[in-house]
Amino acid sequence: MNVPPPVSVHGGHSGQFCGHAKDTLEEIVLAYIDHRYPWVGITEHMPPVSDAFVYPEEKTAGFDAGTLKERFTGYMTTCRRLQAKYAADIRIYVGFETEDCGGSLDFAKALIDSFSPDYVVGSVHHVKDIPFDYSKARYQEAADRCGGLDGLYAAYFDQQYEMIRTLVPRVVGHLDIVRIFDPDYRARLIKPMIWEKILRNLKLIKQLNLILDFNLRPLSRGEEEPYLSAPVLKKAAEWGIDIVPGDDSHGVDTIGTHMQSAITMLTEAGVRMDWQKPVDEPHSPMFVSR
Repeated sequence: MNVPPPVSVHGGHSGQFCGHAKDTLEEIVLAYIDHRYPWVGITEHMPPVSDAFVYPEEKTAGFDAGTLKERFTGYMTTCRRLQAKYAADIRIYVGFETEDCGGSLDFAKALIDSFSPDYVVGSVHHVKDIPFDYSKARYQEAADRCGGLDGLYAAYFDQQYEMIRTLVPRVVGHLDIVRIFDPDYRARLIKPMIWEKILRNLKLIKQLNLILDFNLRPLSRGEEEPYLSAPVLKKAAEWGIDIVPGDDSHGVDTIGTHMQSAITMLTEAGVRMDWQKPVDEPHSPMFVSR
């Protein structure tokens, strides 16, 4: 069997441009080269739309929405420079990861118009404008605001559906991250009211010919499954949706670490290994407004 090369459609967070990551962006790129990645997508977080969405770690570091926008500008400039500098060694796709909280979708569109990224990863980290993946306490707060965990899942997948419709991101990031602090997520995901929403979202992803991020970050935390969990992965594979590994790396130590596990899981699920790139060649911005 031909072993597919390591790639990442969602990754490259660095301490240089992300408060909860480490290492410089150039060190991140060099690590991908060392691990013989033929291509990689670098997808730093977009800046917050307002001060209301600045994270505590960023406030502690002295940032506000304005200075985080400046840092994002530095990220795009640096990533383009590294894209050119290491073009002979690796194909870098310069992108960013979206948010979906008050006003952020329109802001993401404006960033796309301003910076012309090669592509974007469409992610949801907030429900009811609460960053549910930030801590167990914020997760519980979001669940309480939604009337419980079932309500949180339902609200998350509804919000994700609207994000996909609005942005049409080339890559849909960590589709089932809403399970992050739920020890009973395996049973909850397949509850009929939740599973129906997942299937609806997968149908839209298939219809739009988007890529699903097989996100390996949970494995770096010692968890058993990536995002996508087994039933979601199985259904997406059955429907022929493009699924591509994303290490969601936050430092050089999480680059390449779980790639073999990912390939094994994807092989067992019957996923095609002809990794779809997030950008058609030759190099050009991928996003098209719809």
